Amino acid sequence: MSIEKTAEQPAPGPADSRVHVTKADGPTAGGPHTRKPEGKVLDVFSHGILVLWAVMVVLPLVWAVMTSFKDDSSIFGSPWSLPDTLHFDNWSRAWTEANMSDYFLNTVLVVGGSLVGTLVLGSMAAYVLARFDFPGNRFIYYLFIGGMSFPIMLALVPLFYVVNNMGLLNSIHGLILVYIAYSLPFTVFFLTAFFRTLPTSVAEAAFVDGASHSRTFFQIMLPMAKPGLISVGIFNFLGQWNQYMLPTVLNTDPDQRVLTQGLVQLAVSQGYKGDWSGLFAGLVMAMLPVLAAYIVFQRQVVQGLTAGALK
Repeated sequence: MSIEKTAEQPAPGPADSRVHVTKADGPTAGGPHTRKPEGKVLDVFSHGILVLWAVMVVLPLVWAVMTSFKDDSSIFGSPWSLPDTLHFDNWSRAWTEANMSDYFLNTVLVVGGSLVGTLVLGSMAAYVLARFDFPGNRFIYYLFIGGMSFPIMLALVPLFYVVNNMGLLNSIHGLILVYIAYSLPFTVFFLTAFFRTLPTSVAEAAFVDGASHSRTFFQIMLPMAKPGLISVGIFNFLGQWNQYMLPTVLNTDPDQRVLTQGLVQLAVSQGYKGDWSGLFAGLVMAMLPVLAAYIVFQRQVVQGLTAGALK
């Protein structure tokens, strides 16, 4: 009888010991998933700063677009109200009478040509500096970096005489060459760091298969660098599209003006004509291509900026 009782109720041993865990000792009370009050306060503060920054950036843009559809009396009478009727004639007047169509075409030609030249020359130079070791490699690289720190104000006078002596003053192709030279230092600096993150095994396999250096670059390495090319292309596009100082000094011909010069000329003429609605319409015309380019390529820009950290 005592044996059966012992078999049914064995004595507790070390393996059968139980540890009673209460809720206070569990992972839900003090575990790693618990958010501290300081973290919540920091999140609220950071989100508040982001919302405030978004309002500060978006509100002027929305106001400019809204004002471009008003007439002059509404702009001064009720500047913060929505337009009663959409005055599309403001846009047509700015496009035709203010010669914004000619300025827009000149800007597209200059920025398009300079952007293509900058990306082609910059990517080729960056690929050589990143992939090949030769005497003077670091010196050339730091020379490009030094070009980024050189203020453009100091180069305006000698640049004017150089362009004038070459017979390129007041010309589209002369402005394209200056834009390319102005944008190359940052392009080479950005793409050199990007090409260093690309795998070397792909290029080595291409060389083993008999591919030349040019074919390896244009058909293999350049497509792999697409995120970096798009990122630096967007930055160059923004800088060249909004450039005012270089065309003002090197492009004094009224028929060859770009958008920034046209907007300044339109703003100066408002002191005599008072066509403020046309001025806002021209301003929005100059702003929309930049905004559209960033919206379309914003994902590629982020990928290009973060690709260097994901080697």
